[in-house]
Amino acid sequence: MLKVHKSTSEINQEFVEVDSSSSQSLSSYVNMVRRQFPTVLAVASACIILALLYLFTATPEYTSTASMVIDSRKIQLFQQQSALGDIALDSASVETQVEILKSENISLAVVRDLHLVDDPEFTGGGGGLLGAIVGSVARLFSSPTPQSEYQLTRRALARFEGNRTIKRLGQTYVMEVGFTSRDPVKAGIVANAIADAYIVDQLEAKYQSTRRASVWLQDRIKELRTQASTAQRAVVDFKTANKIVDTGGRLMNEQQLAEVNSQLVLTHAGTAEAKARLDRMNDIVRQEIPDASVADALKNETIVKLRGQYVDMAAKEAIWSARYGRDHMAAVNLRTQMTEIKKNIVDELKRIQESYKSDYDIAVTREESIKTSLNTVVSESQLTNQAQVQLREFESNAQSYQAMYDNFLQKYMESVQQQSFPITEARVISAASTPLVKTYPKSFVVLAASLLGGILLGLGAAVARELTDNVFRTTSQVQEKLGANCLAILPAILPEGQQRTILGARRTDKNVPLLQYVVEHPLSRFSEAIRSLKVSLDLNSIVRENRVLAVTSALPNEGKSTVSTNLAQLMAHGGARVVLVDADLRNPSLSRALAPDAEVGLLDVIAQKLQLEDVLKIDAQTGLAVLPVVATSKLLHTNEILASKRMHDLIATLRSKFDYVVLDLPPMAPVVDVRVTSTFVDTYILVVEWGKTKMDVVMHNLRNSPEIQDKMLGVILNKADTNLLSRYESHQGRYYYQKYYSRYGYLE
Repeated sequence: MLKVHKSTSEINQEFVEVDSSSSQSLSSYVNMVRRQFPTVLAVASACIILALLYLFTATPEYTSTASMVIDSRKIQLFQQQSALGDIALDSASVETQVEILKSENISLAVVRDLHLVDDPEFTGGGGGLLGAIVGSVARLFSSPTPQSEYQLTRRALARFEGNRTIKRLGQTYVMEVGFTSRDPVKAGIVANAIADAYIVDQLEAKYQSTRRASVWLQDRIKELRTQASTAQRAVVDFKTANKIVDTGGRLMNEQQLAEVNSQLVLTHAGTAEAKARLDRMNDIVRQEIPDASVADALKNETIVKLRGQYVDMAAKEAIWSARYGRDHMAAVNLRTQMTEIKKNIVDELKRIQESYKSDYDIAVTREESIKTSLNTVVSESQLTNQAQVQLREFESNAQSYQAMYDNFLQKYMESVQQQSFPITEARVISAASTPLVKTYPKSFVVLAASLLGGILLGLGAAVARELTDNVFRTTSQVQEKLGANCLAILPAILPEGQQRTILGARRTDKNVPLLQYVVEHPLSRFSEAIRSLKVSLDLNSIVRENRVLAVTSALPNEGKSTVSTNLAQLMAHGGARVVLVDADLRNPSLSRALAPDAEVGLLDVIAQKLQLEDVLKIDAQTGLAVLPVVATSKLLHTNEILASKRMHDLIATLRSKFDYVVLDLPPMAPVVDVRVTSTFVDTYILVVEWGKTKMDVVMHNLRNSPEIQDKMLGVILNKADTNLLSRYESHQGRYYYQKYYSRYGYLE
């Protein structure tokens, strides 16, 4: 069902309220890109053109690469014979070598060896158009005095380090040395020179460090030799003074003490075992009859046999007692025999207990005897041990000095050999060659980056344009911002400037064809949109009377007169009695276009100088009646005229004589005349220029005119560009209308 009216409170709530879910949907972004596609295309094209200009003007550069490897097998060889204690090769060591390659020492060596200070590429300006511009600007701010040798060297060094690349290949031991130059031959020469300079630097560093180590080791060996001899003489003198004799590397008292201590350990273990057997037997004796596991553990045939007899008699006694009672003679005899057997078992256990006790006493006596012997040996060796403590100190010092002397002597011999061993851990595995293809600028990369950057910049520009596009372009914007229906979208029509006879007057005016467009082009999209407006009026007539229609706009030149005239002509051409009243008393442009020769009009009727029939102009083609305005001077109080009782009476008269009364009112923003017409107007139609009128202007005027909002039928978007409109609302494009009317031979 068509929505024909919105209440004032509903419009005034929030004009800028937008559905967050729809604005964030994917379709909204796609529509934005489709709307701003020319902008995105223009920015991307500009970026590609700049990239092509750069590719044509940039000086080509060539990169040559040499590969070096740190041989781990050589590292192992050096570690076996190096006097400097080289650390194992790991990731940190390889990264350290990479930093050495990047050091200024290597760079300066290459600059000096290849005389790069005299090369214009390293001390002159950059190549290409961009380099020439930068060089010219730099010369403007530089002093004219010639540069010193130090300044030239530093400048060449900076350019050299900027063109050099050194990196480690993954987690391998391979280092890649690259150099970029305008001359491909020079690029290979410099890359190889960097590798050679690194190897020479490593050899020189190894030689210098080995030579310094040899000198230091020689002095240190002399000191250690003297200290080791002195320590060994001190050990011999101490043994002689304290009468300490070694027997196979051990002192005599130490050997005796060890033997007695071993005997004591064995005796103590035997005593503990005897004590455990005795304690176990004591526990068994406390039992009347030992269980089967105890009897088996004792391995005593007498106890095993007696226990078996006891168990058999106990079983028989239980059977006889159960059958004949406990007082039966047989049961009593069995219990008597069981008591005798139990006594025999206890006697046998006590005998075993006494045997275990005797063994335990013997073990204790033996242990005490050995302890006494041990104490005697310990007391005898205390004096020797005191001297032995000091002896060990002397021997330790002697051994330390001797070990240090041997170690330093070995390192000294290795360092002497290392000085005449001119091999480094690094070697070149792939020498740099002359490159055949330029590495800079990369045409594909530059074009791809420019295309991607252009698309991103274009999208940014599109988003910026969307955010700053505060005008009406779609029906949804009208509904969301104003809370009103968009009745129709009228396409922009280019004026033809042809001559026509309008209301009996012959006049050349570029606006006249627009005012008659619905009659002259009945199958156009413009005419179809006017028909849609007429249908909306008819549907709204079901709810309330819509005979007095007023067409207005927020700003001048939005096409309200064109809409009101074409709507009136469409209804009149359809057979209705329609009168078109020019109510724009400040600027009666409609009267100047339709009735330029009129000398009387609306003001004369209101002033009761003439009758209505005397001032009406009738179009012979459509039968439309036009009530023009003829003002001989500027009117100061037009709002009072429109709000007067005579104006109300005139509208009542027109309502009685015509089916429709169409008022062409002035715009709302400049004047207040529109607001005073709400007392006699049934329905208002607001004309908004598509893509030009600001949203806040329209919303401000509607907020200040609640009486117009209550009677407003909807909004007409006028002067729409159909080509651009299809980017905002695909269903509003020209294709659908042209396809439908193509059978009539019509092309808009």
